[in-house]
Amino acid sequence: MKPTNLKLTTKQIAHLRGLAHDINPVVMIGNNGLTDNVLKEIELNLNAHELIKVQVADDNRVTRKAIFDEICANTNAIAVHHIGKQLVFYRASSTVKESAKIIIPK
Repeated sequence: MKPTNLKLTTKQIAHLRGLAHDINPVVMIGNNGLTDNVLKEIELNLNAHELIKVQVADDNRVTRKAIFDEICANTNAIAVHHIGKQLVFYRASSTVKESAKIIIPK
C-alpha cells in the first residue's frame, strides 16, 4: 500500500463530515472485531465510495478508538470522524483524478 501524502485542513475535514452525515454505514464490525475479512470489505468500499461510514458494535470507547486507528493504518485512509459507534473514513480513489467521486475544496 502506498503511503498517502494527503493532509487535510480542518475546513476540508468539516466538509467531509458534512457529506458523511447523510450516508449509512457500509461495514459493520461485530463481536469478532477487526478481522481480515472486515478489512477487505472496508478496502472494497473505500475504493468504490471514497467516503465511508463504519458501525462498531463494541461498547468500549477505548476499543473503538483502537479499531479506528488500526483501520487508518491498514487501509491508508484518513480519519474523518469518530462519534459514538460510528467511524468515518476517507481515501481518494487510486484511479485517475478525473474520476474522483468526492471533490474536496481547496
